[in-house]
Amino acid sequence: MDRRTRVCIWIIMIGLVNFLAYVVLYWFFWGEAVNGHVEARGEGLHYFLQSGQEVSRAVFLYSGVHSISIAPTVGAIMLAMLTLAKDRVISSMRRTIVRGRTMITILATAITMIVVVWTVWFILQFSKNLTTPAAPSPPTPASRAAMLGR
Repeated sequence: MDRRTRVCIWIIMIGLVNFLAYVVLYWFFWGEAVNGHVEARGEGLHYFLQSGQEVSRAVFLYSGVHSISIAPTVGAIMLAMLTLAKDRVISSMRRTIVRGRTMITILATAITMIVVVWTVWFILQFSKNLTTPAAPSPPTPASRAAMLGR
């Protein structure tokens, strides 16, 4: 096995472990912070995941950073798989409208562009959540009833 193949396999394995960790922690915390929000209350800031569950600032930050890392992880896995398949794609696309090397370049460019846009969007969304705390949300009828002991 050559060095390029070993590197690609390691990238794929590390990426899959990162994705598995994300899924497990998403399930454990019932959400993630990129689509969550921060509320400013009298006694300070309160951090909520997308599920509405309140978490500590550390968990909120970790969740946001890990969510942001998923896009580059997916891109790295796809580019590693494309690299592993490159020779086969090139040899099978000799007599087509688009040559194999051109197809590899187009696919790699598209993957990179999509991953960059996805990552920047997540970073902007997460930083907006952190820098612009929302007003406290009004209590729902169920939470009011719970506060009144009904």
